[in-house]
Amino acid sequence: MRHPHSSLPPGFRFHPTDEELILHYLMKKLSSSPFPVSIIADVDIYKFDPWDLPDKAVLGEKEWYFFSPRDRKYPNGARPNRATSPGFWKATGRDSGRGGMHFNIGVKKALVFQRQNKPSTHLYL
Repeated sequence: MRHPHSSLPPGFRFHPTDEELILHYLMKKLSSSPFPVSIIADVDIYKFDPWDLPDKAVLGEKEWYFFSPRDRKYPNGARPNRATSPGFWKATGRDSGRGGMHFNIGVKKALVFQRQNKPSTHLYL
């Protein structure tokens, strides 16, 4: 099913490599260069519940791509703020794109959504 705002032909599939994502999409976004077709939506993913995100994507059935601002937990800190109203996004696994003799142009993070635990209630007698 095509997105109503898309000019992509039927059957189009978006499966970029990590390098293509950075070189052809993220670098254009950072330099404010125009995209020939808007494939990646601008969405602050931390303002939405994770189950609402597929509706915010331009295309995709099992995999979605977003440009999302990176919020900081503390104004002068490096720690990212990944909190949402019902929970938080937790980084899992190892970072992709680090190490070796190659010049790094990006880091890929795997995030898993964790629901906030209800505060435990204790009864003291």
